[in-house]
Amino acid sequence: MSIHKVQAKRVTTHTLQEMKNVGEKITMLTAYDYSFARIIDDAGIDVILVGDSASNVMHGHETTLPITLQQMIDHGAAVVKACKRALVVVDMPFGTYQGDSLNALQSSIRIMKETGAHAVKMEGGEFILESVSRIVNAGIPVMGHLGLMPQSIYKYGTYVVRAKEELEAEQLKKDAIKLQEAGCFAIVLEKIPAKLAKEVSMMLHIPVIGIGAGNGCDGQVLVTQDMLGILKDFSPRFLRRYANLYEVMKKAFEQYAVDVKTGDFPNEKESY
Repeated sequence: MSIHKVQAKRVTTHTLQEMKNVGEKITMLTAYDYSFARIIDDAGIDVILVGDSASNVMHGHETTLPITLQQMIDHGAAVVKACKRALVVVDMPFGTYQGDSLNALQSSIRIMKETGAHAVKMEGGEFILESVSRIVNAGIPVMGHLGLMPQSIYKYGTYVVRAKEELEAEQLKKDAIKLQEAGCFAIVLEKIPAKLAKEVSMMLHIPVIGIGAGNGCDGQVLVTQDMLGILKDFSPRFLRRYANLYEVMKKAFEQYAVDVKTGDFPNEKESY
């Protein structure tokens, strides 16, 4: 069966909705700098997420909590400069929206004005609805995030699959509906049972992007450094490695060191 492919010079929230409507899967990857974002955009990926995973990937923190709003803005601005097609979404970091909708609005305005991004993403359900509504009413698109929420990792105490029990699963479905009603244009579901994720995807009219949530979602997202095999320590069940760049890069660096120390680099052709 052939599936209609939605054509777009610039992917927008409307484009993603059209893709869901016709059954075309949405592709999403993370980027935190100009160089990676340019390659990802050239590859035709639909959405680039400037994730707060930059806290781990780029800054070496154990969790996503330490990264600051200014750091997210700096990463976002670099990514936006590289993108001609992809929709760029910037994560709102921990502490910029929880419990204070005015602070949430001010933080999201800074992100949009100082990065040039097209949307922001926030973790949580009922407790962030006021912030979501306030931001959406200001004209800023919001992507939601439910299931495993890394900014709440100290509350969970573990990275195990969420919503396996009926009570938590029912709450997740309620939260998803409320986020949609509050104006979210899409929702990320992280590390929940595939059956539940498919049910939520079918229940909502907005796109649902999965990570560790099975194949029943409207699209998928992965952390780029994980799927490229640049970072080897993180190996969850849902991660498919499309390359082993750690070894490729390590060998290149080692060969460079040998060439410099032996005097082979630079040679006569590489000199002026």
